[in-house]
Amino acid sequence: MIGGIRRVLDMIRFSHTLFAMPFAGLAAVMAWVAPTPDGIDRGIRVRDLAGVLVCMVAARSAAMAFNRIVDRRFDAANPRTAGRHLPAGLVSARSAAAFTIGSASLFVASTLVFLPNVLPIVLAAPVLAVLFVYSYTKRFTSLSHFWLGFSLMLAPVAVWIAVRGRAVSADPFDLAIPLLLGLGVLFWVAGFDVVYACQDADFDRRSKLHSLPARLGVPAALRLSAACHLATVGLFASLPWLFPALGLGALYHAAMVGLAGLLAYEHWIVRPDDLTRVNLAFFHVNVAVSCGMLAVGSADLLWI
Repeated sequence: MIGGIRRVLDMIRFSHTLFAMPFAGLAAVMAWVAPTPDGIDRGIRVRDLAGVLVCMVAARSAAMAFNRIVDRRFDAANPRTAGRHLPAGLVSARSAAAFTIGSASLFVASTLVFLPNVLPIVLAAPVLAVLFVYSYTKRFTSLSHFWLGFSLMLAPVAVWIAVRGRAVSADPFDLAIPLLLGLGVLFWVAGFDVVYACQDADFDRRSKLHSLPARLGVPAALRLSAACHLATVGLFASLPWLFPALGLGALYHAAMVGLAGLLAYEHWIVRPDDLTRVNLAFFHVNVAVSCGMLAVGSADLLWI
């Protein structure tokens, strides 16, 4: 039993929840400290933290398990992914499907934590639809990387809506802050997903799957990824200037230099003729980016 659970969690790369979770946490902190159009002081609530944590983990788990089910035929044909749990027979399709349904149900149920704010409940199904459709995008568009970015962009926006429901209902422009933060996440995710997809450019062409490396070639795709990450830095750096009421200060500005350095390092170690360090760039550098943004942003907003 425990071994089966461990295999399922390994199948969905549970530890990679670190990519999206920190930006959800940062959005929660911003939602607590930002002035509200209705004049209500949100404060930090343990119930909000618990709801955000469970919703994020459940939604991401459902999406990843669904992706493994949908892609299992392609994973089996790709030498790089043939050892994944479903094609290797380590986890059955039935178990993966049950886990997907259970995680999706937990996500919907956990939105009840935010009552009397009904917006999370109303938006739960559309959010799951966006997450699940991503798994099919490589079959019809090379912009699948941006769909993935949009999926993760929903995390800070959804958290903001969950924490500040009445404020959002009173003034839709209250969403401007999480939308800007979310756009930064979109370009960040799209950029590193393009880097990751460079490993499968030849396989994608042979299998008639769509990706930017397969369509443009690896060198051009890496240049586009760098442009996405330049946009990421610009969007994150613009938050204190466009929304001074947030109170982001010198620490956050200094962190933007570190952010730019990390993303530059990612593109320095991954080159068109040397993709051996893609996993280092994908997993280590990007975890440092997301966790660093949460740590620095929270410290600047709450304690400095």
